Amino acid sequence: MESKVTPPLPPTAQLSTEALIEQRYAQLEQSFASNRPKEDLAKIRAAFEFARDRHSTQTRQSGEPYIFHPIAVAQVLVDMQMDLVCVETALLHDVVEDTGTSIDEIRKRFGNEVAICVDGVTKLGKIQLYSREEQQAESVRKMLLAMVSDIRVILVKLSDRLHNLRTIGSLSREKQTRIGQETLDIYSPIAHRLGMGKVRSELEDLAFRAIDPDAHREIVEQIENKRKASQEFLDTIRKSVEQKLAREGIPSRVEGRLKRPYSVYLKLKKQKIPIEQVYDLLALRIITDSLKNTYAALGVIHNEWPPIPGRIKDFIAMPRQNGYQSLHTSVMGPGGQAFEVQIRTEEMHRLAEEGVAAHWKYKEGRRGKSEEEQYVKWMRQLVEWQQEMRDPGEFMSTLKVDLYSDEVYVFTPKGKVVVLPRDSTPIDFAYAIHSDVGNACVGAKVNNRIVPLKYALRNGDVAEVLTQPGHMPSKDWLSFVKTSKAKNKIKQIINATERSKAIEIGEKYFEKEARRLGVSISKLDPEIVKQLLDDYGVVKFEDIYAQLGYGKIEARPILVRFSPERVALEEAKAQEQAATPPVNLLDKDAKNIALRVKGLNDVLIYRAPCCNPIPGEAIVGYITRGKGVSVHSVSCTNVQNLLYEVERKIDVEWAKAGVESFDVQISIATDDRPGMLAQFTQVLFAENSNIRSLEARGDFERDGEGAVVDMKIEVRDKRQLEKIITALRRIPGVRDIERKS
Repeated sequence: MESKVTPPLPPTAQLSTEALIEQRYAQLEQSFASNRPKEDLAKIRAAFEFARDRHSTQTRQSGEPYIFHPIAVAQVLVDMQMDLVCVETALLHDVVEDTGTSIDEIRKRFGNEVAICVDGVTKLGKIQLYSREEQQAESVRKMLLAMVSDIRVILVKLSDRLHNLRTIGSLSREKQTRIGQETLDIYSPIAHRLGMGKVRSELEDLAFRAIDPDAHREIVEQIENKRKASQEFLDTIRKSVEQKLAREGIPSRVEGRLKRPYSVYLKLKKQKIPIEQVYDLLALRIITDSLKNTYAALGVIHNEWPPIPGRIKDFIAMPRQNGYQSLHTSVMGPGGQAFEVQIRTEEMHRLAEEGVAAHWKYKEGRRGKSEEEQYVKWMRQLVEWQQEMRDPGEFMSTLKVDLYSDEVYVFTPKGKVVVLPRDSTPIDFAYAIHSDVGNACVGAKVNNRIVPLKYALRNGDVAEVLTQPGHMPSKDWLSFVKTSKAKNKIKQIINATERSKAIEIGEKYFEKEARRLGVSISKLDPEIVKQLLDDYGVVKFEDIYAQLGYGKIEARPILVRFSPERVALEEAKAQEQAATPPVNLLDKDAKNIALRVKGLNDVLIYRAPCCNPIPGEAIVGYITRGKGVSVHSVSCTNVQNLLYEVERKIDVEWAKAGVESFDVQISIATDDRPGMLAQFTQVLFAENSNIRSLEARGDFERDGEGAVVDMKIEVRDKRQLEKIITALRRIPGVRDIERKS
């Protein structure tokens, strides 16, 4: 359809606020009408006017009218050619959360479909939850559940996040960092899983800029410095490819592109290489008309330029889990310049760019099974596995692993393909086949030879699971399995076993204390027992035994309720508490840094050496047997393995700022040139930090021209450490900095 030419609009500076709002809405309506001429525009107008009225007194952080945001979110969806319900939802997506409007009112005015989508996008109320972590986890859980029922929920949410990132500059640095990290952890991986390559790319680049503007600027500058030469190279190669494909009678269009800043950053950080060694910095995309011609085009490319070994990937024969299909190869071009080539059909290209949105667009709202179901199948499984996972930290950590993993393709002995996250083990493979197979796994064969259970499966491996009836999973498996299904199934069995042990220990401890206090367990008052269970929020007395066994509660406060000497015991307890500092427990490593543990007195507490948390970091406590409370950073890689027993988790917090310093180990990958160490020490001197130890060595694994400097430095808290790392990154030649502990 030929688009209509719109008359020029008046300069925005001369328009009133109301006129500017109307102008932006008119542009939205015109775009929608152009894409979907048969839709009822009155419904969009009604949603717009309702949202404008409800947001009338609200402004964004930038000072502009709040209604600009819903209009912009709706415009993103209109550009995707989404349907009427999706656009209505976008216009209304914040009215429930921010204006006190009820879902019932939305349902009454705009129908059930819109109400369901608006409710799915709306976050949970803050009053219902105790912490930001819990609020985020439950809101994401709610969104995922809604998404399984209606994929439009996540399309609106992704568009909302995209516009928020485009306009994030008005927010504080802390908020920018938090929103950017949440985007990389949750929203860009969801876009990736839904095959929405275009949206995912913009989300990642904007989030990267929000989290680390200095690193983003440095990467962009490196790309821009090479842009002119790179563009000339790509233009030359593109013309050459077009001529060769035409000569072979392969219809095609050829596009050139430079790798995105965030992708470049990840590659430089992971491989610790200079930008000159990024093979896919330059890429050509060949889009042809048929499956047959994709492979024919690959032959033309390899006939002209030698492929780089190990860089050929056939995602057509073995599509990614998100439905992505394309041929990838990296070749060595003229002058020793490497570049990547992607080859796909028009249909593959459309799905690679738009993913589930493309399916929905062509579905046109029809009910029943449809192609987009392949995109939410993994989400339905994820929700199913995590229904019982109530700990918010564990939920979010597992979600991140599931959402954004590179894939490995493994075969069963019968030739069935099993898709797993990269570095998955035979145990992950076993649980992917069936939970009973995973539980009974005692060994594995890969390519007909026995391998350890920790073996990292590779593409093309043929795996066979060796089982033994009655065998149960080991706790050690949690340290190396990758999939959430395997972890959850292992935890379920271990939890049941550990809980039985805790109940047994708790019951013996309770009986011993009862005898000491002269309380007869066989004659406990049923009314007091009922009140006791209510107070502790449990259903059965064995739940009390379990908490006693885990060390979360003490027996005396329970038994005192039943003892004839109750008053005397309570008075004695009160006197004891008066003589004891109330729950301020000092970290043995730093005398002036107090940690607060809720609900426990006189217990040993220490910072875990594996992560060595410092003030300002989010922390979590874990009750160990016989060693007190171990305090970890929530980002510690060991935390999830430790906290499979949720009952052992305990709330801890930094009670006050300290004056003592903490030792932190950092590793700096850098160019090997004179003066680097002097610059490092200047930064540390300026930040009032001291070097406790330093070791420098050549980085021969990388290129022989780099160096790695390991330093143990003193810092007061997380904020000072971040300032030091930021300052060190600005030094020319510093390639990467990693905190070791």
